[in-house]
Amino acid sequence: MSVDLLPTLRSARVAWNKGRIIGQKRPLLPRHVWSIRVRLEMAGNARDLALFNMAVDSKLRGCDLVALRVRDVFAAGRVKERASMIQSKTGKPVRFEITEVTRQSLECWILDPEMIGLEFLWPSRIHGSPHLSTRQYARIVRGWVISLGLEPSAYGTHSMRRTKVAQIYKKTGNLRAVQLLLGHTKMDSTVRYLGVDIEDALSLSEGIDL
Repeated sequence: MSVDLLPTLRSARVAWNKGRIIGQKRPLLPRHVWSIRVRLEMAGNARDLALFNMAVDSKLRGCDLVALRVRDVFAAGRVKERASMIQSKTGKPVRFEITEVTRQSLECWILDPEMIGLEFLWPSRIHGSPHLSTRQYARIVRGWVISLGLEPSAYGTHSMRRTKVAQIYKKTGNLRAVQLLLGHTKMDSTVRYLGVDIEDALSLSEGIDL
């Protein structure tokens, strides 16, 4: 029999996404945010508390969040109320607010003896790496999610980016504001990012009486 006619044998490999939830990661709900904060405060974990609060406020991609420098958020002996960052993906600046809760946690972390003389806001504990890697950040986020008893495959670093804007859109329906906060260049990207559909549009319309 010709070799060309023999059946091909394939290894019975398990699909990488078997049993996993794939697609867009879910944003955290307000009760999740407060639960994680309380857990980190009780644990006395100054770095992770500041990292979590900053992730929610800044709405930055993981690669930009881990690359933040102390000078980006701290000047004249105090944490700034607003800051900006050049996005690595687009090369364009995006501004973000730093709320009072986040400023307090950042100040505690920046003034920690462990931070003396360091340039990056989230220094890595791995020799040769100046700051946390996106993989390390993803593992930290996974730990937060698991601590709440949530399904870890449904959440990720993008959950942190989506958390605040999801609430802003839910309360205001203002897509333009969300677009600016996320630093998107096209409205279509924002619509896809939030998963806006006809049901959202109808819900907003039903709330308006003329």
